[in-house]
Amino acid sequence: MSNDEPTASSTAGPPRSEAWKTALTVLQSAKPPFVPEGVEAMTVIVEFPPGDPGTPPHRHSGPAFGYVLEGEMLFELEGEPERVIKAGESFWEPGGDVVHYQDGNNRTDTRSRFLVTMLCAPNQPMLTLVDPEELTQRQHLRAPRPAT
Repeated sequence: MSNDEPTASSTAGPPRSEAWKTALTVLQSAKPPFVPEGVEAMTVIVEFPPGDPGTPPHRHSGPAFGYVLEGEMLFELEGEPERVIKAGESFWEPGGDVVHYQDGNNRTDTRSRFLVTMLCAPNQPMLTLVDPEELTQRQHLRAPRPAT
């Protein structure tokens, strides 16, 4: 072979990284409810100052998948006991009729930040606050509260 002929290594381009084979870490796997045609996906970062109670009780029109970036979130969905989700941990909620009671900052000494990807049903708001009257009517669906 002459020096003018290309070799396999010279025609392949620059070497490819093999890092992609181990770069993926699964944080959560969930089977969301049916997603209707025309759904819109939205990814947001939410940041609450120290001790902030977060969003009032609300619901989302579709499922939401999240990851805590900093601090701790006090998280409570209807029918589930409240729990603390720390930085590096993930969460999800089914959306629809389920009330999301808490997403506030569980810490009084630092902010909390979390990333959420939500699937919004067509022509519906991404977040709807739940009024006090409805909360009273649904009280039987809320998990028992910790003693204070």
